[in-house]
Amino acid sequence: MLFDTQVSPPPENVGYRGPTACAAAGITYRQLDYWARTQLVEPSVRAAHGSGTQRLYSFRDILVLKVVKRLLDTGVSLQQIRAAVAHLRNRGVRDLAQITLMSDGVSVYECTSADEVVDLLAGGQGVFGIALGRVWQELEGSLAKLPAERAVRDDDRDEVHSHDELARRRVRRSG
Repeated sequence: MLFDTQVSPPPENVGYRGPTACAAAGITYRQLDYWARTQLVEPSVRAAHGSGTQRLYSFRDILVLKVVKRLLDTGVSLQQIRAAVAHLRNRGVRDLAQITLMSDGVSVYECTSADEVVDLLAGGQGVFGIALGRVWQELEGSLAKLPAERAVRDDDRDEVHSHDELARRRVRRSG
């Protein structure tokens, strides 16, 4: 049951604001802000650009935030978590659901099959595991109850906001 988890594709063009990401991942806004500023987990839908702009986090971003929180709660060092997150960034979104992260409290190991988990446990290394497919399912349930917003690509921003009076004024002032 660790690796055959059925997950639905993450919502496309949907972003979640900071407070929603915090609620879904079980972290504080202070943690979210720190992790974004230190580039541990940055918002991939929209970064904050100056005062008054809102970061938008993707489903994948919040999945990684939730994993970071779980690893921190189990005592894994931030240095090891950074290495694990860097590795997860290189994986496809659908690949994440098939991964179980194992840790001995010091290092983090990626397992993609039950045999790898057994081998790790037989070597005395694994102490706990995080099945990302299960975290994915939990996150889907949490986000279904929380507000989301349609993501707008930067090159579409002027067109979408052409009906927004404030946006038109900014364009006139800067252009």
